[in-house]
Amino acid sequence: MRSAQQILAEANVIAVVGASRDPYKPSHSVPLQMLRHGWRIIPVNPFVDEVFGVKTVPTLADLDEPVDLVDIFRPAHDAVEVVRQAVAIRAPAVWLQSGIVSAEARRIAEEAGIDYVEDRCLAVERAVGQLTKLH
Repeated sequence: MRSAQQILAEANVIAVVGASRDPYKPSHSVPLQMLRHGWRIIPVNPFVDEVFGVKTVPTLADLDEPVDLVDIFRPAHDAVEVVRQAVAIRAPAVWLQSGIVSAEARRIAEEAGIDYVEDRCLAVERAVGQLTKLH
């Protein structure tokens, strides 16, 4: 199992489930920060066409390319199904944002052999590790 820092350092494309257009929500500001630091962000939201100028996809199943990480901004009870979907698309890692914890989601990820992080913030981990994709 890779550490949170390793997952971020090795990821290039991040699907963000629950990405929001509301600039006051972490589900907008966190992926936007990752985008600004050079990661490719694919917002996953069935209710809007784009977030921070990037076209959304309705579900993980609608992705037309592989992703390195699925970042989840959904309540814990929804995260379980999102982790199942991440396993189905063969994502190598899933990340539940700060405040989101699910023993069932963890079990599903571990049984599938994919990396799992919960209750941590992508942007905080990026800053702590001074990680960037910009060169």
